[in-house]
Amino acid sequence: MSDPVADPRAFAAFEWAIAWRYLRARRRDGGISVIAWYALLGVTLGVATLIVVQAVMIGFREEFTARILGANAHVTIYYSTEADEFGAPSRLIGDYDDLAARLGAVPGGTRAAPLIRGQVLASARGRSTGVEVLGSRLEDLRAVPLIAEPETAAGDLGRLGEGIAIGSGVARSLGVGVGEVVTLVSPEGMDTPFGTQPRINDYEVVYVFGVGRFDIDNTRAYLPFAEAQAFFNREGAADEIEVMLAEPSRADELAPALGAAAGPRGLVWTWRDASGAFLSALDVERRVMFIILSLVVLIAALNIISGLVMLVKNKGRDIGILRTMGLTEGAIMRIFFLCGALIGVAGTVAGVILGCLFAFYIKDIQAVVEWISGGSVWNPEIRYLTEIPARLRPGDVAAVAGMALGLSFLITIWPARSAARLDPVEALRHE
Repeated sequence: MSDPVADPRAFAAFEWAIAWRYLRARRRDGGISVIAWYALLGVTLGVATLIVVQAVMIGFREEFTARILGANAHVTIYYSTEADEFGAPSRLIGDYDDLAARLGAVPGGTRAAPLIRGQVLASARGRSTGVEVLGSRLEDLRAVPLIAEPETAAGDLGRLGEGIAIGSGVARSLGVGVGEVVTLVSPEGMDTPFGTQPRINDYEVVYVFGVGRFDIDNTRAYLPFAEAQAFFNREGAADEIEVMLAEPSRADELAPALGAAAGPRGLVWTWRDASGAFLSALDVERRVMFIILSLVVLIAALNIISGLVMLVKNKGRDIGILRTMGLTEGAIMRIFFLCGALIGVAGTVAGVILGCLFAFYIKDIQAVVEWISGGSVWNPEIRYLTEIPARLRPGDVAAVAGMALGLSFLITIWPARSAARLDPVEALRHE
């Protein structure tokens, strides 16, 4: 059997064995078992918290972006203000079919369609709420993913020509369902000798959709394009052209070509113009939260230092004996480095498992917390989404684990060097 002290390899088996023995030793035997457990628990909770926060913030961004792209145009084309035939300022698009054809032919686009947009007051059963009404052709509306195939739906979208489609939040506010009647009141009504009279029409609810985004479900309704033209006094014109792209991320890149196709009066408004500031704020917030929570992991890892300093003090006699047996300073340093590194590795692994499980089952955890507390932990009026999203990405989990391991390894170097530099003569003098 070979002499372990004579083993020249770094991190040899005997170094691992000694480090493991020191970690398992009880407090009265000069060990740091209690402090080691505190350090391990702190690293575990810090890593798990960081993974969960990153997953929720990434999930929120991706879900928010998906709902933006799934229920809205990727690019919207307006016309600049110009005097109409009566000299009044107008932004209406008279040649909307020709313009839609030109925009749809731009490479990178998949569909272009005219749209009517207006604000009305919807009422039913003695209740009222503000609604944004969009006028769209049925074939164009079927091409909007989150409207044609929403999270929840009632009725038949194919019957749009017979009535109105409303969001689930609008239906809930008015207390109506499929087959019931909703009254729309528009201030842009008919001109009479006594002034402009509001236009009031009744429509049967033929379709109720829920896309899972608060501001859409609670404010949006759809009318047939021709009916919306008549209701909002847009006969022969459209308010805007919505353009859908094969790759929405290229919206800014394709904007110049779409603007050229729209002509000199065309104004281009991309989905990034509408929501880019909010998404950028989410990215900044996610980075800041990563830095802040990294400090939590660092504070937890500092417990490793206190444990190792106490271990070095308690094991001074052992260090002196090992040095007299021939162990080098490097071997002593590696032994105590392994003591701290093992705590960091164990805490990181446990934190990754706990954080991933928490993020994966976050909806169930939310339901349990709300059931116990009797309230809501996620306000969709503020967050826009109806539930807490979470997206685990291997790169994010690896970054958190790498940061935690790096801090754990870095922190153990100083007490390990102190142990290696301990004079064996001084260590054994009082023994």
